Amino acid sequence: MEIRNKKISYNNQKYKDIDIIHHGALNGVTGSCHELRIDEKDSILIDCGLFQGADRDSILNHSIKFPVDNIKALIITHVHIDHCGRIPYLISAGFKGPIILSEASSILLPIVLEDALKIGFTDDRDLIKKYIDEIKNRLVPLKYSEKYELDSIDCSITLKDAGHIMGSSYVEFDFNNKNVVFSGDLGAPFTPILPSPKPPANCDVVVLESTYGSKVHENRSERKERLKEVIVNALENSGVVIVPAFSIGRTQELLYELEELIYKFKEDKIREDLIWDDLEIIVDSPLASRFTETYKTLKDVWDGEAQVKLKSGRDPLSFDQLTTIDSHKDHLYTVKYLKKNSRPCIVIAAGGMCTGGRVVRYIENLIENEKTDILFIGYQSKGTTGRTIQKYGKGGFVYINNKKYLINAGIYTIGGYSAHADKNNLVNFIKRMKTLPKEVRLVHGEHYSKIALKKELLKLGIEVTV
Repeated sequence: MEIRNKKISYNNQKYKDIDIIHHGALNGVTGSCHELRIDEKDSILIDCGLFQGADRDSILNHSIKFPVDNIKALIITHVHIDHCGRIPYLISAGFKGPIILSEASSILLPIVLEDALKIGFTDDRDLIKKYIDEIKNRLVPLKYSEKYELDSIDCSITLKDAGHIMGSSYVEFDFNNKNVVFSGDLGAPFTPILPSPKPPANCDVVVLESTYGSKVHENRSERKERLKEVIVNALENSGVVIVPAFSIGRTQELLYELEELIYKFKEDKIREDLIWDDLEIIVDSPLASRFTETYKTLKDVWDGEAQVKLKSGRDPLSFDQLTTIDSHKDHLYTVKYLKKNSRPCIVIAAGGMCTGGRVVRYIENLIENEKTDILFIGYQSKGTTGRTIQKYGKGGFVYINNKKYLINAGIYTIGGYSAHADKNNLVNFIKRMKTLPKEVRLVHGEHYSKIALKKELLKLGIEVTV
């Protein structure tokens, strides 16, 4: 969906005789939804996500604005809400096909959608159960590299590990002697817990995300050192470090890195009266807690480094310094306590872009306190509260729930903890194919990111469309 002047239009882009329609995340990073036309009567939908930030304000609602009768299947690349959150709307619009996804995603998706339905769809528990049961009945879990043949049309589908979050996939389609790849969201190499994504051998066209197409992240050793520095600097103030985090993916990766820092420096002093082994880490997100527990059940697909830690008796997602908060009552008490008392701790709270979730209350109560620090480890989309805080920083101001707050807190950003591949990773995903694609179509990125990435990809001698 291309959004201009609050009107909705559709961009139908043909790659020679390969027809793809973009219903979202063409000129932004939310609302991912792409339609691959197999023939005149049959299509496959890749993702169906919610719009967030400025994109959310630009549309009247999240209802489906395109025909669904010709859509024979839905592929979900991963379970972030901007890739799967409109599934209930799609079913309400009359979609009757299967929902194809990885085995891990099939476990995580019902949890994500149950939460999304409660927040933005209905508070009717019976209706929520009806939708979740209907969705579960549609799920077709696939192993990575398992080829799936659709009964109704001549097209095979293969999912490969994208290394973005647990269960994330990129998708290969083979039909009419053509091969098309949709990247979904690609992860960076050496992401904690997850294997690094490996590109396909070849394809005709790649629809490639470009979220960080203009940036290069810190490498893992650099970002761990940056994380240590931020924690030490912030906690010297005896204040709270607030980390807005997405419930799935980044929360678990950050816990993994914090456990490693505590293990390595446990007896070292953060300040005179605080050693690493005594550092309290609070996760205030019931959904993140559910995902973390689910991640633990999927230990058999963790990467080699994580497996070594498990065999040595360490659990990077469950350690002594970690406290989880589930109930709303405990959440309110924690915010009130931390506002009243100076206490050095790290709070990882739900709401990665600060537009909703429990992190909002922490920010409202603590952002004007000079002892507070806010650490961003994920992408802040245009139009979100997180982007405003990140942009203006200490000395600026932000409106939250129609109230103005001065930004007296210290503001930090560590790009290396993004779950997305950076410019170099995206170029390498294409460059390391045995046979380069004929064309790359850039989606899921702001204009400057796509232009920067296009410039690098053109050096490979392939056609690039933005």
